[in-house]
Amino acid sequence: MIGRREFITLLSGAAAWPLAARAQQPGMPVIGFLGTDSPELYAFRLRAFRDGLRETGYVEGGNVAFEYRWAEGHSDRFPALLAELVSLKVNLIGAFAGNSPAVAAKAATATIPILFAIGGDPVAVGLVASLSRPGGNITGVATLSVELGAKRLEVLHELVPTTSSIALLVNPTDPANADPLSRDLQVAARTRGVALHVLHASTESDFDTVFASLRQLRASALIIGSDAFFNSRTQLLTAMAARHAVPTIYPFREYVTAGGLVSYGESLRDAYRLVGAYAGRILKGEKPADLPVQQSTKVELFINLKTAKALGLTVPQSLLARADEVIE
Repeated sequence: MIGRREFITLLSGAAAWPLAARAQQPGMPVIGFLGTDSPELYAFRLRAFRDGLRETGYVEGGNVAFEYRWAEGHSDRFPALLAELVSLKVNLIGAFAGNSPAVAAKAATATIPILFAIGGDPVAVGLVASLSRPGGNITGVATLSVELGAKRLEVLHELVPTTSSIALLVNPTDPANADPLSRDLQVAARTRGVALHVLHASTESDFDTVFASLRQLRASALIIGSDAFFNSRTQLLTAMAARHAVPTIYPFREYVTAGGLVSYGESLRDAYRLVGAYAGRILKGEKPADLPVQQSTKVELFINLKTAKALGLTVPQSLLARADEVIE
């Protein structure tokens, strides 16, 4: 979690970034960065992206400039924000944190190189022709988000071993993630003798219905699917889970630092460092079509003991030993 001083510095820098890009020296490349959320939520991802860039010799403000555009959690803003970046003739567009921004970027330009970081199959989504030979002007990093669904159910069942009914929350507007995740978890739930209820949400108002239905379904635990819409509302989802006293597992660390019980998912730091390094290689002249889609396989487990205590849960020692970080 970033401190107040660091956050203020980040926001101050964010305000100056577009000006810095426009004031660039002739010939300095410009990266157009589409953020689905806000500078605050992207802080550590940006650090990782810059680390990857630095590995290839690029430093923001030194020999590369950025044009930032923030959607603030509203996917309907993607086309207009991308149109701005295209009109600026940036050298590269980074459209991260889910399928939707990457699909929107691909629709916005067939010539400017595009990088993505998604938690699904980019071939199934229609972003690339194949993982090894993407083709076109787009490539990036795919993580194990969908594949980790069964493991999240396992971790949650370890925390709440007496439960016989668990709910899964997915976003129906992103079927490329929601459908395979739902299928995989139905199989995993049957294997463990647990009933799984698949619930849908694509707007904030849907969350009230979801949490109200948990009691009716007698679902005593909840799995939050990995989705850009959910990830832009970490504070709201963790607050609602606390208010309804529902043990919940999330995909990323941000939820746990916001008060969520536990997260198990791909390392966003690793994924954004990899995509940052790809950005540097493209700026040096390599073509997206020739850069295979990388797969980030590093996973992380985070546990919030304070939240566990508030829920009356005892975290097994075996689970604590496997955790990458325990928040007390």
